[in-house]
Amino acid sequence: MTETEKPANQVVIVSGLSGAGKSTALRQFEDMGWEIADNVPLALLQSMVRQSGEAGGLNLALGVDFRTRGFSTDVILELIRTLREIEHDKVRLLFLDCDEAVLQRRFTETRRRHPLAADRPVGDGIRQEIQQLSSLREVADLRIDSTNLSLPELKRILSGHFSLQQASRLSVSVMSFSYKYGVPREADLMFDVRFLRNPFYEPSLADKTGEDAAVIDFIARDPAFAAFMEQLSALLSLLLPRYAEEGKSYLTIAFGCTGGRHRSVCIAEKIHDLVAKSGYFANLAHRDLPIKGRQ
Repeated sequence: MTETEKPANQVVIVSGLSGAGKSTALRQFEDMGWEIADNVPLALLQSMVRQSGEAGGLNLALGVDFRTRGFSTDVILELIRTLREIEHDKVRLLFLDCDEAVLQRRFTETRRRHPLAADRPVGDGIRQEIQQLSSLREVADLRIDSTNLSLPELKRILSGHFSLQQASRLSVSVMSFSYKYGVPREADLMFDVRFLRNPFYEPSLADKTGEDAAVIDFIARDPAFAAFMEQLSALLSLLLPRYAEEGKSYLTIAFGCTGGRHRSVCIAEKIHDLVAKSGYFANLAHRDLPIKGRQ
């Protein structure tokens, strides 16, 4: 195993709501070098995991959902407990989640049939699945909500948590967002920067963004800006090394404002630069900035 290679014999059970991105997740695992299997009968999963260990320690991503033969949330939870007790303490449960309205739109747009709504409205199947999978969602080691995630963002998050080649340093994703369009549920740390003066109400700045010098200068002149940045920098200087020491490999820090164009973008840019200069892998994303018409 190389210095930057994560240990073998990891097992991730990938489940979640239909339409939330499980198939995309499994493809991403495959691209990252994991062995994947989808809808293997539950009765065979335990022996499959054992055989992988005997074969030299593969990293397995196993997809399970209502199409899986013998599917039962109780059976899955018992399987995970059994594997951890026997030898596989690295077994994790990944749950792909999504808002009901967004799932309904996805099924409608693609004209796909929901697996639990063969002869009923799509919404009935979605609500039934949400209810039946609630126990898995509650105990998942990692829950990724794909409601507001683009395909590249979902892949980036998966790579951050599960890449086999990622170096031992903590990887940090810094993002901006608009509260009007929902909070990013994948965020580990979230800061509301709506206390800062809003450049949107300055006619010369309304159409600009937090990446523009004039907007940055306007925000920096806010009496609370310097103290906020100083205290936030001190907080992150405390937290990031501790997260790294605890073995956390991926952290998302989110900054939100009203429209996701000015204040949150400006602060996210500055914190991204700070994190990168501190020696961590840093990624920057402005979730709502590219969408025209949002203020």
